[in-house]
Amino acid sequence: MRLCRLAFQNVKCNLKNYVSLVLSLSFSIMIFYNFQNLVYSDLFAAVGERSKDYSDMLIQMLSLVLGVFIVFFTGYATNVFLTRRKKEIGIFIFMGLTNQRIGSLYIMEMMMAGAATLAAGIGFGILLSQLFQMILLTMSDITLEIGWSFSLKPILITCAFYFAVYTCFVLKGYFNIVRSSVLEMVSASRQNEYVRLPNGILLFKSVLGIVILSAGYALAVAEDREGVLEHAVLAVVLVIIGVYFLFGGMIPAVFQGLAKNKRFLYCKERSLWVNQMVFRMKKNYRTYAIVCVLMICSVTALSASFALKERYNGIVHFRTVYTYQLLSSRPDLDETAKKLIEQENEIAYHTKMPILYLEPLKGEQQAYEKPVGLLEWSGFQRLAKESGLNLNIKQPKNGETVEVTHLYLISLITKRKGVPVEVNGQTFLKMDEIHDPYLGHLQEQMSFYLINDAEYKKLRPLGQELYAYNYKIKDIYNYKASVDALGTLVSNTEENYTARIVMAPDGGRDMEWVKILYSLCVFLVMVFITASGSILFMKLYNDALEEAERFDVLQKLGYSYETLKRAAARQLFLSYAVPLLVMAVSSYFSVHALEKVMDTGLAMIRLASAGIIFVFFYVCYLLSVRVYVRNARIRKMKS
Repeated sequence: MRLCRLAFQNVKCNLKNYVSLVLSLSFSIMIFYNFQNLVYSDLFAAVGERSKDYSDMLIQMLSLVLGVFIVFFTGYATNVFLTRRKKEIGIFIFMGLTNQRIGSLYIMEMMMAGAATLAAGIGFGILLSQLFQMILLTMSDITLEIGWSFSLKPILITCAFYFAVYTCFVLKGYFNIVRSSVLEMVSASRQNEYVRLPNGILLFKSVLGIVILSAGYALAVAEDREGVLEHAVLAVVLVIIGVYFLFGGMIPAVFQGLAKNKRFLYCKERSLWVNQMVFRMKKNYRTYAIVCVLMICSVTALSASFALKERYNGIVHFRTVYTYQLLSSRPDLDETAKKLIEQENEIAYHTKMPILYLEPLKGEQQAYEKPVGLLEWSGFQRLAKESGLNLNIKQPKNGETVEVTHLYLISLITKRKGVPVEVNGQTFLKMDEIHDPYLGHLQEQMSFYLINDAEYKKLRPLGQELYAYNYKIKDIYNYKASVDALGTLVSNTEENYTARIVMAPDGGRDMEWVKILYSLCVFLVMVFITASGSILFMKLYNDALEEAERFDVLQKLGYSYETLKRAAARQLFLSYAVPLLVMAVSSYFSVHALEKVMDTGLAMIRLASAGIIFVFFYVCYLLSVRVYVRNARIRKMKS
């Protein structure tokens, strides 16, 4: 009973010291619970069965990513907690406790802290579930009725997952204590993560880190026809390993070299912090590597969120460039359709385009079969002018083609130019690819290839010529008024084939899951940056406690408060700046890879995402300076 009471007292004290880690874990659990709650609720039932299925699948995929992150973060948190507690726990041996009893005390402490963390995470998750859903729907711009719902299954899944992960790390700590000597426990808080290595090994790790990072960057931006997904996964693994070696080799070597440069060291009071920076980089390189990887994930996920939102808006615009479309074998349907529409609506603009319909495409560039439509250059120029769209491409030469395709959310084919296209036994070289909505929603249903007039006339006998009639009305919300009238034209006979497409102003609800996805990405980013900020803040918090004696000595030697505070601020600045610099370089390639699969420019999105991360960590830096100065006992001396 006394052991349990002692454990409870220790938990109370250590929750204050490690509140940032406890809160970060609770926040991660809260997000994980709310993800599961979304899956087992009927919130998205109104967006359609397809969108709901996609939403549930994406939420589970993001839950898996979040779960992997929670595993690593929990491991780090419990390891830091054990390292800080080992010295105090080791003293219990002098009170007559065995290692097994001390291990049992540690298990009690950690289970109490874990239970408090789990209760806080799920408790706040339940209380804020409606707010979570409201924020999610607001960010997604989806109008749904939010009602209170409670399900036991999300709670059980969250508890089971976290309990299993947490128990594994607690047991690992228990066996660590049981096998440790008194000296190891008492000196644990001063043990380095990094064993001092000769310059040759640092150089080897530096070169290895640069080579591995370069390979990861090359895979991330490579243009491929096949294996894009495998290359992306391998690139992620290589970048993580490369960052690890970079912080374990190159960065400590750079600071070590600066410390040996006397002209640099003895200028502007750098001797007060450069050597200490070398020691900290060597000691905490694993922590800085973890923080840097989390920063890269944050920028990439935030960029993906912005890019998905922009792409969704682009797809909706793409689909709604025309309100009605008719695809017919009749060349004389234009005036008839116009009169039917004008009975209820005023037409803003309309176009007509002949299409040479051929059999489904045969070629390595197409992952699935689609009907093929060939477009002649002169008619396409006229179509672009009538619809008010720019045509910034050159006329294809004989044997060349331009693919007129639609906007993809993502594509696993990143090499889009200079590839062969086979049409009815004739091979064309695809010289370009355009995504403007010249034929609107019809471009999603067929594979269109633009060729010159001579090639079009030569291939005309090989297929059937159809005509696309496209109409945009001024009052887009009155689109239903002309639907029945146009329905009288629909036919499926050999003499008269006519199909109709009617597009609602919102572009249809089959893409609602994309809006949900980019909103969920924002919550994932919040978890990543909160965790990375907490890890770095906590590490610097502990460093300040260890350096208190050094700063006491420096103050006794006559260094002023302002000088020591400035030295501490510069040391902390580099502690934040180095991971941010590596993040800025790495995120360029990760977002560039995103540009490839989405076939769009994301330069401004990348800068905006990195800017948000920079602002967050600048605030963390300012808070760290204040806390560091206080914990390191840097104070103004009384005169």
